[in-house]
Amino acid sequence: MLAFAGLGILLLGGVLAVVAFGGGGSSSASGGLISTSTCTEKEFPGLKPKHLNNPNAVVDYNSSPPSSGPHYQQPAPWGIYPDSIKETILVHNLEHGGIVVQYGPKVSQSDVAKIQSFYQDDPSGLVVAPFAELGSKIAATAWNEPPYSQNQDANFEQVDPGHGFVLTCTSFDKGALSDFRDKRRNKAGERYQSVKDMAPGQ
Repeated sequence: MLAFAGLGILLLGGVLAVVAFGGGGSSSASGGLISTSTCTEKEFPGLKPKHLNNPNAVVDYNSSPPSSGPHYQQPAPWGIYPDSIKETILVHNLEHGGIVVQYGPKVSQSDVAKIQSFYQDDPSGLVVAPFAELGSKIAATAWNEPPYSQNQDANFEQVDPGHGFVLTCTSFDKGALSDFRDKRRNKAGERYQSVKDMAPGQ
């Protein structure tokens, strides 16, 4: 059903898989930046976008995981991945208005299953993948900025890079992740006309 081109450069290793799991979750705060007993959202100055020819390029991002800035010229297809994806690739997904959810190797299998179930509930414009640097934490990232004009597309230096957002959680919090997704999705410079245009596999 899904067609994924060039996965060799997208993944650090392994095969793509989309898996359905049962739900779970908790509550979150509304208004301003999200803050709950398990999750904290931070805002970062947006870095100028720039297309890179090499996904292995070293970029000095201002947040971890990255939430804006230079990125590889091809994004990852929306979906769930069993292995890490290069951050330069995922930033391109953010530029298209996507939400990237990543989790460290010490996150419990129960919470990983809940993350995957969260994805299945509303998968448009989402990428889920491991990220070793997170350790025992879960993070969601988004890039919110004004939409690019045709003139700006020709010169990324003219772009208002807006702001990057990182929601970091010590355990799975469905309410906080849902709030982040609903508040931040499809609000980037190269956003889609509709969230429905961000279907899995595209």
